[in-house]
Formats: sequence, structure tokens, C-alpha cells
Amino acid sequence: MAMGQMRVRPGASHATRRSRAACVVPMAAVTVNPASLLQSMFGKSGSAAPAARTPAFTQQVISDEQKYVLQTYGRAPVVISHGKGAKMWDVEGKEYIDMAAGIAVNALGHSDARWYAALAEQAEKLAHTSNLYHTQPQVELAKRLVENSFADKAFFCNTGTEANEGAIKFARKWARVQAGIDPYSEAPAPYELVSFTNCFHGRTMGALALTYKEQYKTPFFPMMPGHRLAEYNDLESARSVIEKGKTAAVFVEPVQGEGGITPSKLAFLKGLRELCDEAGALLVFDEVQCGLGRTGKLWGHELYGVEPDIMTLAKPLAGGLPIGAVLLKQHVADVMKPGDHGSTFAGNPLVCHVACTVFDIINAPTFLTSVEQKGHRLREGLKRCMGSNPHVKDVRGVGLLVGVQLDIMAGPVVDVARDMGVMAITAGKGDVIRLVPPLVVTDAEIDQCCEVLGRALNKVAPK
Repeated sequence: MAMGQMRVRPGASHATRRSRAACVVPMAAVTVNPASLLQSMFGKSGSAAPAARTPAFTQQVISDEQKYVLQTYGRAPVVISHGKGAKMWDVEGKEYIDMAAGIAVNALGHSDARWYAALAEQAEKLAHTSNLYHTQPQVELAKRLVENSFADKAFFCNTGTEANEGAIKFARKWARVQAGIDPYSEAPAPYELVSFTNCFHGRTMGALALTYKEQYKTPFFPMMPGHRLAEYNDLESARSVIEKGKTAAVFVEPVQGEGGITPSKLAFLKGLRELCDEAGALLVFDEVQCGLGRTGKLWGHELYGVEPDIMTLAKPLAGGLPIGAVLLKQHVADVMKPGDHGSTFAGNPLVCHVACTVFDIINAPTFLTSVEQKGHRLREGLKRCMGSNPHVKDVRGVGLLVGVQLDIMAGPVVDVARDMGVMAITAGKGDVIRLVPPLVVTDAEIDQCCEVLGRALNKVAPK
């Protein structure tokens, strides 16, 4: 059998053979230039461009989704077909500038040639083994994360909420050990966890207990016990709930994302570090949204010069494939033993190999500088195009994590902008336009986004 040729079972139809063969990546793919590989698959543009479908097709997909998929998402009434860079197209052929990036996930945009080459290279070798065995890509990714951060160890999972669940467990066991209590006994120990107003840490039960929005929590009461809430960016409020002998850890986003794109104050994060040290508690930075280049720094907390004991990561790490990570200092890692935590899918070689490529691209100093520059251009452009509208109260953020604070609901503006060809999302109480584009978004795309959002706002709420 020739290299790359697919073995077909006897009796398979010609149509079956053809459709399956089209999905096979040739073994030679890993030896060719990524751009050439994409061109051979999708044509000179490097982007798949299927024939446009009718509005009836869109409605059929939406109808089937409503029939077969659990209705836990409020989806926009479009069906996305394909993307390239910071642009996407729906099945009807309409083009959009993607300023949402899968909620800050697609750091390299859509169909990046280097991302695809890494995926194809590993997919033909080994995709999954569980954590019963060693695999090189997992070790290579852990090495990159540790050697480029405050951390001494990495733990892998699959999502941001899983990363925060892991951090909760690590913090609680650490607190028991620090108190001199047998961690496998039922003796009481410090276990309280502190988080802040407008925070978001996830939707699984532990992370959900830390999350601020009550409507996310009340249908699932009772919540995990031991949570204390303080006012974000208010050090005295934090001081009132962080207590020696009670607090195990303090969770905070250096830059709040879903809460409204609100950066922490320098004095606040520095003060939290001091309060945690005084109370014998861990400081946990949730950088699921603000980490890995989004702020123009590799890690969001680098803006402040404050180091945590634990940091949680996820969204952009594998550029669209599911992965999460917990980075931790050695004194925390020392308390964890085999069997204390785990995950079947976490750290699999396929995702980790792709994540190594994503990390290497983002970690380049010129790349991070470009994110900082693009973020400045975006914020200034938004001020220029939207600032004269009295409903705009603030344009804020760092890097390419940007929010436009309105005194009206942002949803209608986002809807009109989508009709005009720009994908944005909301944050805060629904009154913030959140912009978290691919980190490879171009200056021209940024400028067009600003102009469209200005027109959209004026259409929804005229001056």
C-alpha cells in the first residue's frame, strides 16, 4: 500500500471511499511547508471556501440545534462555516471580523498554518494515552510554562473551570498540611476561599461557588461551603474576610474579563499578596482569560510585578483545542501526592504538541509588543469612533482585552454590529461591549471594527 493511501474494507461504496479518503492527512504532510499544505487542501487562499448556502439552510441548522442540543446557550442566529485569521464566514457566505475569538480562545486566529501543521504532525503519531504513561509533548509544554513563569510545576486539565477546581483542591490540601493536620483525616482545618465582586471562575460546582453572578448559582443551591466575598479593588474589604486560621486561598483575576474588562489596581494586588502572606493563605491568579499574551505581556500579572502561589490558565493555550493548566510553586506542589487529583484526557499529546507551537509563537517578544500596540490602536479607535456618543461612559482594558462601558444594554449594539459584519460580545451586567480578537488581528481590521461599532451604537442610540 502506498504511503498515505487508505485501506478500504471490502464492499464499501465508491462514495464512502471518496468521503473517507478526503479526511486522511497524508503522512508526508509533516515534511512540507505549512502554507503549502493548506494550499494543497484548500486552494491558493489557504482557506476553505465552500459554496454559499441559502437562508433556508441556516434556518434548518438552527432548527435542528434547538431540537437536538440542550438549550443552555443563547446563540446568535448565524451558522459559522469557516475562518481565516481574524475573519469568519457564515454558511451563506457573509464575512465577519471576529472580535470575539471564541471568547478569547483563538489567539492565532482561524486556520493558522503553523497551528494546523502541528496538529497534523502529532495526529498521525499519537493522540491520547491517558496519564498512565509518559508522553514527550506534555513534558515539553510543562517545561515551557514553568521556565517562563513564577512556577515550579504544572498540572494539566481540559478547561478553565477545571483549572480552578484543581486550584481549589490544591489550596485546601495545602492549608491542611500547613496547619499540621493529617490531610486524610476529618479534622477541621483552614478551608475558606475568598473571591471578589464581578468575578468569574467557572460553572462547575467549586468554581461556581467562587463566581459572583447569583443567577449562575441559585438554580443549583446549595453551593460549596466556605466561600467569602469581598469588593474587587477594595483592599479594606479584602482585609475584612481574609483571616489567619480560616482562609486557605484568595482567588482573583488580575484583569476581570466577564465582569466587565476591569484591570486590578496595583495597590490592590500588592496588598492581597501581603494579606495572604500575613494570614498564611495562598494567592491564586485566575488568568484563564487575561493570560498568555492577551494583555501584551505573557502573563497578566506581569503588569503589576506581583507573583501568585498558583495560576490557572486555559482559553488560548492550544489555540482552539481544549486545554487547561494549573501552575504552582514548589511549596504547594509538595503537598500533592499520586491519586490526589487527575484527569483522563488532560495533557494528551495531541493538544500539548499544538499548545507548544501556540506558546512559542506568542512568547516571542515582537509578538507581545504587537499585541500591546494593537490594543492601543483599538482603544484609541473606539474613543474616536464612539466617544462622542453620550451613552459611552468608558473605554478601558489592556492589550487586546478591551471593554466599552455603556449606560445602556450592549446586546442591541452587538446585534447591529454583527449585521454590519463585526462579531463582538458583552460583559459586565450586559452593559459592556467586550472585544477580545485574535492576537493576529490586523490594523485594518481594528480600524474597520471601530468604525462599525460607532455606526452600530449611533443606530441603536442616536446622539
